[in-house]
Amino acid sequence: MSQFARAGILVALLRRPDLWPTALRVALRLAPEGWWRRSPYLPLPSPDYLHFRMVTAYGGDGTRPPEPHDLVTYLEWCRAWPAVTRRG
Repeated sequence: MSQFARAGILVALLRRPDLWPTALRVALRLAPEGWWRRSPYLPLPSPDYLHFRMVTAYGGDGTRPPEPHDLVTYLEWCRAWPAVTRRG
């Protein structure tokens, strides 16, 4: 992913502090076991998983970076999902 794409994602997240806890929970949930033992020592999903998600989201060969607004929408969905599944 290019530096430009990463910057766009970071700016989109910085503009939404209400999604920061959700983003952290999602990052930790998607991180492979033992992520703290391997460089870059960040809870990042595996490259294979990211490639799969980009193919399923945008089609093509999976090299297209995510759109910042798509990431925000996904995090909003992740935050709302427990309330949707809660039995009333």
